[in-house]
Amino acid sequence: MARNSFPTNDPGIKPKRHGQKTGSAILTWLYLHVLKLWREALRIGIVTDSCCDLPRSFIDRNGIVILPITISSASQQFIDNRNPGATLEFYWRIKQGETTFESAPLSVEEIRSLFLERLVVEYDYIFCLTVMASRSRIHEYATQASFGILNSYKPVREAAGVGGPFSLRVFDTGTLFPGQGLIVAEVARLVREERSTLEIIRHIEMLQRLTQAFLIPENLDQLRRQARSKGDKSVGLASYLLGSALDIKPIIRGFQGQTEPVGRVRGFESGAERLFAAACQQIEAGLMAPTICISYGGEIDRITTLPGWNALVELARERGVTIHVAEMSATAAVNIGVDGLALAFASTREARFD
Repeated sequence: MARNSFPTNDPGIKPKRHGQKTGSAILTWLYLHVLKLWREALRIGIVTDSCCDLPRSFIDRNGIVILPITISSASQQFIDNRNPGATLEFYWRIKQGETTFESAPLSVEEIRSLFLERLVVEYDYIFCLTVMASRSRIHEYATQASFGILNSYKPVREAAGVGGPFSLRVFDTGTLFPGQGLIVAEVARLVREERSTLEIIRHIEMLQRLTQAFLIPENLDQLRRQARSKGDKSVGLASYLLGSALDIKPIIRGFQGQTEPVGRVRGFESGAERLFAAACQQIEAGLMAPTICISYGGEIDRITTLPGWNALVELARERGVTIHVAEMSATAAVNIGVDGLALAFASTREARFD
């Protein structure tokens, strides 16, 4: 008999009864059961700023909290709360001749107050996902506010009769507009699927590296004016003059915390077709998240008339990819102009528009 083998009739070895669990198996089962109950009981919230391009219906359905951004011009002020009707009205005001704008996020104290007056009681764990830090101070302010929130929440929760700790994680998405929307939509999906906070964090960190957002302006005037006011050299004078004369549009990419032109196309509709075709190529090659976000700086019904749209929708349906379509945020419209188009996906392959 081989060493360390046992005869089946050895009286010292008792066979397990059907369904009998060992001590370690019981402990594992208890751990998994408790973990499941904890996940179900943990109230996870999502906070983002109004640069996030997602449909209002999706925002409401998933209980996403919006940090509004105030946009000011020489004559008026607009508070962007991701209200579609108000956003369309703001687009109209831009078309009437408003020129340069300045945007201001909530202050550190305003963010802190929002959390301590409401959110630390309504949720146990919050993911706060901001537009890329290189384009706004929202991430900086939210990070500063988080220190005060985490040091002050206990008496607030106790007074409301809410037990247990509160956690807050602030992330720079490293992208903007539909790219930011994609990451927020993915977090919402994982929350609905009752994934662990660690799984969600890992997914966010992956999407920070791989989410690519692309923007195409229809009219270069607003893009040029706003870029000059910020010292942004994405569209220089020569590019502006040539683009205006020959109807050449830049394709601007937001990726890993940077924005830069990555291509040029002649004609807005041609550019839209290039974007949709690039998205189709990425779907066929395999996305890192089953989500694509698209936004438009006007009536979003126009998107369905653009060349390449139907092919994208059909392919996405076949491959189980969800497409979210939304009005472009007021901040995006201010920066690239009304009637601009933007699209985002997450992929290990960088899209090329050479």
